[in-house]
Amino acid sequence: MPFGSPANWGATTEERRRAQPADTLLDGPIARFDRAVTVRAPAALAYRWLCQISVAPYSYDLLDNRGRRSPGSLTPGADELAPGDTLIVFKLTEVRRGHSLTGRTFAESEKVFGPVAATYSVEPIDERSCRMLCRIVVTSKGLRGRLKEFLLGWGDLIMMRKQLLTLKKYAERDARLGQRAP
Repeated sequence: MPFGSPANWGATTEERRRAQPADTLLDGPIARFDRAVTVRAPAALAYRWLCQISVAPYSYDLLDNRGRRSPGSLTPGADELAPGDTLIVFKLTEVRRGHSLTGRTFAESEKVFGPVAATYSVEPIDERSCRMLCRIVVTSKGLRGRLKEFLLGWGDLIMMRKQLLTLKKYAERDARLGQRAP
């Protein structure tokens, strides 16, 4: 990976090589962006927090959520997701309950960003810790595609880093307090 590339933040070489469902959702040349963080909480609890992004972005709320704070507690039913449901700017195409959420941008969003796909996942390390990952896939064809890849890559790195660190913070807090996934 070249120095200064937004292609990876926190993902291991193995995680970057592993196929994700988002990899198959777009046609033509693609660019992939991997983000990952270790969470000191059971995978079920981390997954439950991951599902909270169906409620709010958990990134920079002033930018992403019109200044409203993302909830600091679990929203009942937020983990009852299915294909067709909304996840930020994505329409879910696949839900592997307890493990991953995959989606592709809505047509409205594609007018601005072009086609984008994402897989968010949680992978257990042991009973008390896991890895929270996200892979973003964008089309990367021609000069316009390369420009989009550059801009979206850096913007996503900043926003996704904050999002994953915020979800990690809440999952680890709840784990310390002895809470379990509902």
